[in-house]
Amino acid sequence: MDVRNKVFVVTGGGNGMGREVVLGLLARGARVAAVDLSESGLAETVELAKAAAGTLTTQVLNVTDRKAVLALPKQVIKDHGQVDGLFNVAGIIQRFVKLQELEFDEIERVMNVNFWGVVNMTKAFLPELLGRPEAAVLNVSSMGGFLPVPGQAAYGASKAAVKLFTEALYAETRGTNLSVTIVFPGGVGTNITANSGVEVTMPEGAEAGKEYKTTSPADAGRMIIEGVEKGSFRVVIGGDAKFMDRMARLSPRRATELIAKQMKALLG
Repeated sequence: MDVRNKVFVVTGGGNGMGREVVLGLLARGARVAAVDLSESGLAETVELAKAAAGTLTTQVLNVTDRKAVLALPKQVIKDHGQVDGLFNVAGIIQRFVKLQELEFDEIERVMNVNFWGVVNMTKAFLPELLGRPEAAVLNVSSMGGFLPVPGQAAYGASKAAVKLFTEALYAETRGTNLSVTIVFPGGVGTNITANSGVEVTMPEGAEAGKEYKTTSPADAGRMIIEGVEKGSFRVVIGGDAKFMDRMARLSPRRATELIAKQMKALLG
C-alpha cells in the first residue's frame, strides 16, 4: 500500500510507538487522525509534527467508550473526506504481580483497553474501510500475546485475544480490498508503565547491572508502517521477540520456563 495521500486513524497517537507511527505516516505524505486519551500527549505530537508534510487532526477519546468510538468515523470523514486505514496501537500493561494478587477491576481495565478498544475501533471503521479501493487494518499485539509472561497474565491474555481477533479478520477478508496485519513487539523503549499507571521496582541486588536491549519507539514505528506498506501478515519487532517467537514454536515449555526465570526478580 502506498500511504501517500491516504488517511489513517492511529490510536495511542499521543506517545510512544503510536506517536512515532503518526509522525512516520505524515513524513511519508499521509494524512492522519491521531487518537489518544491524553490531550497533553496529543498536543506534544502536534508540536513534533509541525515540520511534517501531511495533515494532522487529533481526537481526545477513550477507546473503551464505544459510543464515542462509533461516532468517530463520521468525524474523521468530515475532517479528511475519507479513511483508508486503521492502526490500533494504544495499550496498557498491568501491575507486575501474580494473578492471585491482581484485582478483578485491574483485569477488566486491561482487557477493556487492549482488547475491547481494538474491537470497538475495528468494528467502527470496518464498513468504511471495506468500501475503499484499498485499505488496511493493523493491530498491535505483543510478544506477551504468544508467550506467557509471569506477572502479566491479564496483559498477555488481552494481547493473545488481539492476535486471534486479527488473524480471524485476516481470514474473513481474504480476497477483499482490505490488508490485515498483526504486530508483535518485544521490548520497546516507551513509557508504557507510566501511561498504564504502573510502577516497576526491581528488588535490591536483583539482576544488578544487567542491561536489556530494547527497540527504539522510532524504529518500532517505522517497522509498523512498513508492515502496512508491504501488506505483511505478521510483523515481529526486536531481537527478543524474534528469538522467543522461534523458541515458543519449537519448545513452548522451555520458552515459558526461560521467561519465568527472567521475570522471577520482578515478582519477588
